[in-house]
Amino acid sequence: MAIATINPATGETVKTFTPLSQTEIAAKLESAQQAFEQYRRVPMSQRSGWMNAAAEILERDKEKFGKLMTLEMGKTLKSAIAEVEKCALVCRYYADRAADFLSDVSVGTDASHSFVRYQPLGIVLAVMPWNFPFWQVFRFAAPALMAGNVGLLKHASNVPQCALAIEEIVKEAGFPSGVFQTLLVGSQQVAAIIADERVKAATLTGSEPAGASLAATAGKLIKKTVLELGGSDPFIVMPSADIEAAASTAVTARMLCNGQSCIAAKRFIVAEAIADRFEKLLVEKFAALKVGDPMLPDTDVGPLATPSMLEDIDRQVQECAKVGAKILFGGKSLTEQVGNFYMPTIVSEIPVEAAIAQEEFFGPVALLFQVADLDAAIQLANATTFGLGSSIWTQDATERERAIAEIDAGAVFVNSMVKSDPRLPFGGIKHSGYGRELSIQGIHEFVNVKTVWIK
Repeated sequence: MAIATINPATGETVKTFTPLSQTEIAAKLESAQQAFEQYRRVPMSQRSGWMNAAAEILERDKEKFGKLMTLEMGKTLKSAIAEVEKCALVCRYYADRAADFLSDVSVGTDASHSFVRYQPLGIVLAVMPWNFPFWQVFRFAAPALMAGNVGLLKHASNVPQCALAIEEIVKEAGFPSGVFQTLLVGSQQVAAIIADERVKAATLTGSEPAGASLAATAGKLIKKTVLELGGSDPFIVMPSADIEAAASTAVTARMLCNGQSCIAAKRFIVAEAIADRFEKLLVEKFAALKVGDPMLPDTDVGPLATPSMLEDIDRQVQECAKVGAKILFGGKSLTEQVGNFYMPTIVSEIPVEAAIAQEEFFGPVALLFQVADLDAAIQLANATTFGLGSSIWTQDATERERAIAEIDAGAVFVNSMVKSDPRLPFGGIKHSGYGRELSIQGIHEFVNVKTVWIK
């Protein structure tokens, strides 16, 4: 894929970029290594000051950065601005708490003094996706930089201006040159960058194939990785639930980033006793969504990020129909509009044994299933290779506890949609990846957990 800004709402190529040469990549690696040797010694209080300054820049220019996101990948402007605000939140979270998270931990042993110390690893490569072009980067960068690491960002090729803007934010905040750099390179250059001995670890948020490729390369080199990959999150609704609240939240949960989110609710698993009511509400609410120019304040759903994404989601919906599923609403691209627009779509009666039922639907398409009871709901929820997030709607304490215990996922949200929060660890199991971002667990992923024993 060419490195370029192509407006998904119009198809216009706004700006193109020349990938870095091997010489330029080598210079950035050397700059990062030199920066790390000095930066690792910078007092935590100074790092906190710079991180708080980054938060201030984000809040000051949130509309500018929001418009840049919307231009490059098509999410609604209101959601893009909210994303920038969330980035400021994670910066402040780690600026305030990193010192405590990384302080020595004394352990009583037969030594006169023994303790655990957390020390930075060095250069960490971050391979990041286009769907949350600021948030995905800052939720890596804030803990990594506060821990004393330095970052290299290989962002998605369709959000190059976001990638460059983030580098400028870090520089303007006062962080030393070389501490955080953007690499405008293609995916084919990632393996060689990981192989460089100065790069100590890597993190990737993206597709399952991309994660497998990075993990294989890093594994051969015995380098630490954290992967946050795809998801096919279940959204279970039981008879005791507040059905109106569940249906309203279902729409929001499915339409995150125009349906292009790993933690968006994708499979709606509803008890038969209330299935008709929930289905009726869902159709009504999908029908009320306004699809159009993502820059306009009343737009609910913008375009998909690329033409290939549009083709993929349409193929999946048509494949559902071929195996006997019923399209309750939508089911087609909006050919009368320029851009990568697809109608919000609800598909029901999908044979659970069909191959298409195992795929992740990365677009504004809800898959609706009916089940007899909680046993069947949990069984269907777990009948996927993914295990990122999950949501259950119930007022029954026993059902709640069973869902928490038995759903195979990195997160279970009860009577709410799945979301990331700096205060809580975030990540998945199975083919959704491994490792955790955010909270204390996130900052501990890329440090040397060093045992110290003194006689």
